[in-house]
Amino acid sequence: MSDTLAVAVPPARKLGPRSRWSFGLGSIAYGIKDGGFGTFLLLYYNQVIGLPAAKVGLAIMGALVVEAFVDPLVGWLSDHTRSRWGRRHPWMYASALPVAIGWLLLWNPPHWAPDALLLYLFGSALLVRIALSMFEIPSSALGPELSSDYDERTKLFAYRYLFGWGGGLMMLFLAYVVFLRPDATHANGFTNAAGYSAMAAFGAVVMALSIVLSSIGLHHEIDRLPRAPEGRDTLLGHLRLFGRTVWNKGFLVLMAAGLSAYTAQGISFALSNYNYQFVWRLSGGDYIWLPLALMVGAGGSFFIAPRLTRGGNKAQVAAWLSVGNVCFLTLPYLLRFAGVFPDPNTPLLLPLLLLCFACNTACGVAAFALGAAMLSDVVEESETRTGVRSEGVFFAGGFFVQKLCGGLGIFGAGQIIAWSAFPQAAKVGTVPLAVIDRMNWWYVAAMALFYGGGALFYAFFPFGRAEHEARLRQAAVRIDSAMEGVIP
Repeated sequence: MSDTLAVAVPPARKLGPRSRWSFGLGSIAYGIKDGGFGTFLLLYYNQVIGLPAAKVGLAIMGALVVEAFVDPLVGWLSDHTRSRWGRRHPWMYASALPVAIGWLLLWNPPHWAPDALLLYLFGSALLVRIALSMFEIPSSALGPELSSDYDERTKLFAYRYLFGWGGGLMMLFLAYVVFLRPDATHANGFTNAAGYSAMAAFGAVVMALSIVLSSIGLHHEIDRLPRAPEGRDTLLGHLRLFGRTVWNKGFLVLMAAGLSAYTAQGISFALSNYNYQFVWRLSGGDYIWLPLALMVGAGGSFFIAPRLTRGGNKAQVAAWLSVGNVCFLTLPYLLRFAGVFPDPNTPLLLPLLLLCFACNTACGVAAFALGAAMLSDVVEESETRTGVRSEGVFFAGGFFVQKLCGGLGIFGAGQIIAWSAFPQAAKVGTVPLAVIDRMNWWYVAAMALFYGGGALFYAFFPFGRAEHEARLRQAAVRIDSAMEGVIP
């Protein structure tokens, strides 16, 4: 076929520590980006720069939607790159500098009129996200290329999500403890514009380093990876292949689950600092414990995901983990409405809140890691039907949906703030209780709807371990027959 990529099934091998750690390391950049976009960007442009929350959410969503349509092109270019460094590494290395530049621009806006600032936000956000796609899509596509082993893929993406969350939570910790802490001129550290600028400079360096070091750490795998075949593949042919990919049942189920879960995550991240400040009244040293508790949860997911799926099916485990995710996430708010959760500034509030957040994070991150591992397994399922495999196409499709949803999540958070009539430049203790209650009711409803939907879709994933391993055996028979000159 002229419009497809036919590559051999990779061996079902166990990878060494260097490859596993390097595969995970690059996602630090993605974690910092996700943490910045999801947790601080809406707050910064709304409460510090002074732009309306709904318009900020719309500008960020617009950047994510445009970027989502660029991702299939990035996947095609990655699949078709021919170089002495293979298909993926040229893109991975090239992304580091533009990611760092875009990140600096995003958090250092000029003193322009509001409408011009919204356009600046849109443009700088788009630059960051497209530049990071140049790394994340080729790098993630290495997952199914490095090994076809069912359990090894779970471990690989457990590393990836551990490092991704670790990077995001490292920046969260530094934001609360170093960059955005209260000082003599800022009683509320979240309003310190200079702190955001310093945080951006540090983040830009870490993002670029993680990308380069991950690429170097996987460089020794290049000779094992499939090369782009010779041929006259075209972008139009790739788009036809992308269309067939979208109609793969396993892919559709995973994308529906991702649509739900990533929308929920986007809303949750964007509203987190509003909840921390105005609902739970966290202050000072409370913020030191928060990222540590979340890191305990993310670290727990690294052990939970491979162990719960050992000998079992990823989809069933991911569905139950998603249920646990929404239960732990909404429990403090439901108990608050019932009047039985500790009041702010009482001794029991923080430890109970941190326990719920750690458990919620462990379940959520483990479910996301299993979803990524299942997407790798879909590669072989699609190959049995179409006769081709194209990892870049699948992961571009996955990021296409993820970024659409991330934009929807931030947009949804902006709408919740607007529907709640939440004031701009609000001070802790001055926001009416009715406004906070409205915001939390919308929040709980959104979490139950979207995370619950993710659990439901995971339950409909069409195959598991047995079917995957049977396909690998069939592929091995075809390869052996072809080597013997026998038509399968």
